[in-house]
Amino acid sequence: MHEYPITEQIVKIAEKHCREAEAEKVTKVKLVIGDYSGYVGDSVHMYFDLIAEGTLCEGAEVEIVHVKPKLKCPSCGCLFEKKMMSFACPQCGTDGEPTDIGKEFYIDSIEVE
Repeated sequence: MHEYPITEQIVKIAEKHCREAEAEKVTKVKLVIGDYSGYVGDSVHMYFDLIAEGTLCEGAEVEIVHVKPKLKCPSCGCLFEKKMMSFACPQCGTDGEPTDIGKEFYIDSIEVE
């Protein structure tokens, strides 16, 4: 349910962008959502369609780019996705450390016409 208020803000931002561009409507909103961001892309998409009704965003396509979390090897610097039951770097075998990759949540682009 915490996706609802953030999706309201996305619609407001897209509408503001549309007005500033002196366009008639928003046609597409591209979001980047990391798997560890705490937000569920499907919920954002569902709420967007509901909240956008009657706004400049009604009917806009919502594209979501999902970002998988990555670890960073402290020995060789390799960025890698964690394998099941292992933190080992695929390059050198050293246990990887957490990064902020996969925690992203932002609007990448807004298309209007």
